[in-house]
Amino acid sequence: MSIHIAAQPGDIAPTVLLPGDPLRAGFVAERYLDGPVCYNRVRGMLGFTGTWKGRRVSVQGSGMGQPSLAIYVNELIRSYGVKRLIRVGSCGSLQPDIGLRDIVIAMSASTDSAMNAARFRGMQLAPTASPALFLEAVRAAERMGLPVRIGPILATDTFYADDPEGWRLWAEYGHLAVEMESAMLYTLASKHRVEALTILTVSDSLVTGGAIGADEREKSFTQMMELALALIAP
Repeated sequence: MSIHIAAQPGDIAPTVLLPGDPLRAGFVAERYLDGPVCYNRVRGMLGFTGTWKGRRVSVQGSGMGQPSLAIYVNELIRSYGVKRLIRVGSCGSLQPDIGLRDIVIAMSASTDSAMNAARFRGMQLAPTASPALFLEAVRAAERMGLPVRIGPILATDTFYADDPEGWRLWAEYGHLAVEMESAMLYTLASKHRVEALTILTVSDSLVTGGAIGADEREKSFTQMMELALALIAP
């Protein structure tokens, strides 16, 4: 048992899906997993383990922002031996040709966070997805006939930015979307030699101002979930 996760040894599978929203974790477990068992309710951050096509998989809420995600990822790796972490979340589009409900596979995650700046003493890390897992996801999307966008994203620490036009700089440099967690996910996976990948569904567009409601974010985005599960099923 760790500080923020109440699971016992063996309760958590080697592969974990990481939605930020704990209610989405419950939705994924109920909709997709056979025999899901809730192993965590600490701070309301739900975690479940069940099976998908005969293979064990867990789904764990990670909260909003990189500090929150870092707590859960550290404990999943250090205390429970998790080897493959797949973030399934929402994002804001930064490009005019990426619309609502489109799927983005994050090849890398730039960030405005100070967490890695402190860790690397002012030097810059390039947080990237695990290459084999990234390629596996791209090929799975092709097999499933899912159109996906592939490229860099921004993981920001600021949801309500003082400069509402600041995102345009990242868009100019080819970033597809913005969210709040993946740079730290990729950093910790690199440090601990485990696999990590982020798959996102566009919930809003900074280009057009369009957005999807909170209830749909929690209970839809099924194509993203099925793509993530395809990385677990035999």
